Amino acid sequence: MLRIGPITIPDAELAERFVRSAGPGGQNVNKLSTAVELRFDIAGSPSLPEDVRARLLARRDRRVTVEGVLVIQAQRFRTQERNREDARARLAAFVEAGLQAPKPRIATRPTRAAKQRRLEHKRQRATIKRGRNPRDWE
Repeated sequence: MLRIGPITIPDAELAERFVRSAGPGGQNVNKLSTAVELRFDIAGSPSLPEDVRARLLARRDRRVTVEGVLVIQAQRFRTQERNREDARARLAAFVEAGLQAPKPRIATRPTRAAKQRRLEHKRQRATIKRGRNPRDWE
């Protein structure tokens, strides 16, 4: 069971697969399956509130598949247990990011002084670039 704020995700919704790691470990890399591939179906999870699910699926994250499954690969550590904890911590951080609704943007207008500064800077850049023209050197 994984608790993330007000959300509780049962272990039945998490699919873990243990594979050989490419990370540190010496001979262990060749004979033990220490890396963890954690899969969590965001789209089909009954544990997630609808608004959180929509925010998580809307994020542009390469770990989320087209079907809405989050795939986390953890192979940072030498032991299977530490990699398992790392994968779950990264899942918790991902879901936690979807808990907060984004703050709505308030449209503002530039001040008159800001417009004048921008136009003055444009004039200065144009003067510099005009000075680079080789036809003016003759």
